[in-house]
This record gives sequence, structure tokens and C-alpha cells, in this order.
Amino acid sequence: MPLPPITPHPRLAISTEVRDALVDGHPVVALESTIISHGMPYPRNVEMAREIEQIIRDGDAVPATIAVLDGVPRIGLSGDELDVLGSDESVGKVSIRDLGYVAALGRHGATTVAATMRLAALAGISVFVTGGLGGVHRGGESSMDVSADLTEMSLTEVAIVSAGVKSLLDIGRTLEVLETLGVPVVVYGSDEFPSFYSRSSGFAAPMRLDEPVQIAEMMLAKWELGLSGAISVANPVPAADEIAQVEIEKVIVAALADADAAGVRGKDITPYLLGRIVELTGGASLETNIALVRNNARLGAQIAVEYAALSAG
Repeated sequence: MPLPPITPHPRLAISTEVRDALVDGHPVVALESTIISHGMPYPRNVEMAREIEQIIRDGDAVPATIAVLDGVPRIGLSGDELDVLGSDESVGKVSIRDLGYVAALGRHGATTVAATMRLAALAGISVFVTGGLGGVHRGGESSMDVSADLTEMSLTEVAIVSAGVKSLLDIGRTLEVLETLGVPVVVYGSDEFPSFYSRSSGFAAPMRLDEPVQIAEMMLAKWELGLSGAISVANPVPAADEIAQVEIEKVIVAALADADAAGVRGKDITPYLLGRIVELTGGASLETNIALVRNNARLGAQIAVEYAALSAG
């Protein structure tokens, strides 16, 4: 299927590198920015962002880190813009509901999975790499705390490469919601669904594929059949870098108790929990987080290359 023509969107600022790649049909991989501003400490966050972009370039694709700066959604960031995201405390966490507000007020915003995938699709990018997905929070059956990532995945046509649902969430209920929303969940190279820090979760893989080209073929088939929405590609963290599920579960329970005692709620809870887990693991969880993002970037670049080739064929 030929790629659609690239039409400049009046609200997007697309970098020259990304625009040229899209026009030429060269593979592009979108990257979110919340992990930079709210997922890791400075300067490690910026170092990580630059390293991930380089991994994607080494995989013969073009990285497109996405964020909102001065109210303008930007697709592809300069080194200076990455520094702003990593160090400026005024950068807010922007999900899909917040995009219009932040744009109207001319503010800075780091985009979540939901917001990034919407902006990536507007720019014509079909592959998106992140760390972990949002989902149904533990206790969500009564609190109704469910990430906008899930509903956005039912609407927006991108393939999202992650290390699974974040371990601090209710993975089982999240998988049930994704099934209800018609979002296919594919595990790469494993029969078990991963849980971010761990290769295991106790839940079977809804679907399994073992080659990047198979994932690209599934993308093409799904969307050519008129089946809207995303494909969730769960890529287990490398075995050498994982934290055993039983070990990280104890830490998560302690972090959740701390969050409850501190009265942390809403969109602040995930950044709080990730930071607290880093503290409780003595930094081990941060190293695992970085390792899994590297791993996802490699796979995302491979999928983007295969999809670009199929689309041009």
C-alpha cells in the first residue's frame, strides 16, 4: 500500500529531518516525552533520550521525539529542546485531554502515550516506541482510575512497542479492557505477557509473533481491512536486565502504601510511584527501565523499516 502524501498540519511543527523522512517514505519512529520529564531524574533522562534516538538511527530509521513547547506540538526535537524537557520544572504532564488546553495557553508539555500516539498519527507516523503502557490502576474497579492510553488505542492507528503494562497497574483488568476495545495485543517472542520490569506477569500472551516483518504485515492487514485503532506490541525486557516479578511486587506494594499515605492521586500517581520504586530498589528499577526502552527502540526501528518496505511495495 503506497504511503499517503504528507500534508503539513497547521498545528504541528515537524522537524526537517522527520518531514524529509516522511516525504521519502523512510521509516520513522515516534517517541514520547513523559519518560524524559516525569520518568527519570536529570541529567540521566536527557542522556537516555539521546541514546534512544541514536539506537533508532542505527536501526536505519528516523527518531521523532514528540512534545509540546510554547503551546506548539513538535514532532522531532533538537538537542536544546530535549534539555528543556529534561530540566525545566514547568513542563507539565500532557495526556489527550490536556492537549488543547496547553496549546491554547502556550505552555510546555511532555506527552503521555495517549497524547503522543495522537500527534504521531496526525504527522503520519505509524510506529511508536515507549517504555510501558498505562492501564487500569489497582483498585480501578472502584476508583475508576483508568488511563486514557486504553481508549486512545481503540481510536488511533499506530503500532505501540512497549515492555507491557506497567507493573504497578492491574495487568489482568487492563488486558480485559483492551480486548473489549478491540485492541490486539501481540507479545514478541514469548508465550507470556510481560510486566514492564519483569518478563513474566502470570498472564498468557493473547497473540504471539516472532519476527518484525510479521508485525509489519499485521499492521498492514489490520488497517487495510478498515479495522481502526492501535496494535499493542509487548516486548519483554531482556532476561539479563529484568527484576523478578516476586521481588518487584513487594516493592510496588510498599510504594502504593506510601502513595496512599501521602494522598497522591490522579495523574501525579504514576510519576510518584516510579520515583518511589527507584528509591526502594536502590536505583535498580531505573537501570531496568532504561534497558527496556533500549530494547523497545531496537525492535521499533526494525518494525518501522519492515512496514515502510511493505507500504512502498
